[in-house]
Amino acid sequence: MEVVVLVGLQGSGKSTFYRSKFASTHTLVSKDRFPNNRRPARRQAQLIEEALSEGRSVVVDNTNPTVEDRAAIVSITRAFGARLTAYYFSAPIQDCLVRNRQRTEKSLVPDAAIFITQKRLQPPTLAEGFDQIWQVNVDLNGSVSLEERIETGAS
Repeated sequence: MEVVVLVGLQGSGKSTFYRSKFASTHTLVSKDRFPNNRRPARRQAQLIEEALSEGRSVVVDNTNPTVEDRAAIVSITRAFGARLTAYYFSAPIQDCLVRNRQRTEKSLVPDAAIFITQKRLQPPTLAEGFDQIWQVNVDLNGSVSLEERIETGAS
C-alpha cells in the first residue's frame, strides 16, 4: 500500500497528474470533494484510514502546503505501515494563474487564494517521514517531467 501526497499551488497540475498517473491504481482523497464539511481534515483522515484498512493505495490531492498540513497524513500512513511518497509541484505562480483561469467556473479559485498558498508553501522533506519525494514540473503545454529530490547533509 502507498499513500501519495500531492503538494503544490492551485493550478500547478496536481489533479491532472493524478488522473494521468494514479486514477486506475489509487483512491482519490481530496477536500475539494466535500466543500461543505465543517471538519474537512477529519473527513480526509477518515477516508484515508478507510482506504488503507481495505488495502487500497491513496492519493491525497490538496495543496498540502505546510509540514503541519501534512503531519496527520504522515501519522496515519505510518500507523498502517504504508509507503509514503510526496510529489512536489514547483510550478511558477504565473503558470498556475494561467491554468486556473482555464478552469470551469465551479473549480476556479480566486487569484488571492493562490498567492496566499504560495506564502505558506513549504516543500516536503524526508525528515517529515516521506520515503521518497519527487519534484514535478508541468509546462503550460502539459508536458510533465519528474526528478527525484535527494536531500544531502544533516537533517
